[in-house]
Amino acid sequence: MSTPMSRSHVSAGPAGAGAPPSWLYVTDPARAVADFGLLIAALPLGQLLPVGDRHPVLVLPGLLADDGSTWTLRRVLRHLGYRVHGWRLGRNLGPTAATVTGLQDRLLDLRSRYDAAVSVIGWSLGGIYARTLARDTPAAVRQVITLGSPIHLAHESQSRARRAFDRYAHLHVVPSELPLESGVDALRVPATSIYSRYDGIVAWQACLDPPSARAENIAVVGSHFGFGRRRPARAAARPVGAIPGAQRTAAFLPAGGHTTRTVAAIGLPKNAVSLHLGVGRSTKPLCR
Repeated sequence: MSTPMSRSHVSAGPAGAGAPPSWLYVTDPARAVADFGLLIAALPLGQLLPVGDRHPVLVLPGLLADDGSTWTLRRVLRHLGYRVHGWRLGRNLGPTAATVTGLQDRLLDLRSRYDAAVSVIGWSLGGIYARTLARDTPAAVRQVITLGSPIHLAHESQSRARRAFDRYAHLHVVPSELPLESGVDALRVPATSIYSRYDGIVAWQACLDPPSARAENIAVVGSHFGFGRRRPARAAARPVGAIPGAQRTAAFLPAGGHTTRTVAAIGLPKNAVSLHLGVGRSTKPLCR
């Protein structure tokens, strides 16, 4: 499983950037609080969102975080009509034996339980895990959405989480190699990378996925710690396989057609993110 750090230093390569400026780093927690305030303010807009189709969704936390950090995001998606689940693996300490084995088992269990492919949403390091799952078991993954994930991290200095990651390196069972995803094929499932130029933890350039028929990047305004705490406000939908190679901002996304996969996100002015996982008509109680 890929990881966001390596002990060897390599050149920036395509990412071509260092760590976020200090002012973004030190203000990220406070800005995350502001993001939560915007979430509360946007609650009345929930009625504008399309109802989900009840397909399963697995949400993965970032480094040193657990399911509590993704509770808000999961609650929102559950309210929309998706069968949303946390990873149930405790704190994310990196690619430990428990994480590597547990993630695969969790995904396959959900795939078997619902007899349907699973949408996997990963926040920061969780997004790197999500993409690894999609490569290892593409038949079990419906789509991947990453939130502030340095999926193409080129060198250590592009992340301010290096020290926290290295603190548990002795527990990791997967070698760390940078640049991430170097020499591997593009994902076989639709992928959306949501990033912010105001991310205080990772270089936003490292979050960019080469745009293709199944991959796109969507820019939002917000903090790294606030990615999982923004209320979805509106969805933009397209048919399966119709993801244009693009680098988008969080406004003025075209809508249209039926959809069964995440293909776009759109935000409230300056902040709230919408993740569209599929339009449906179900109004039944949600599974937890």
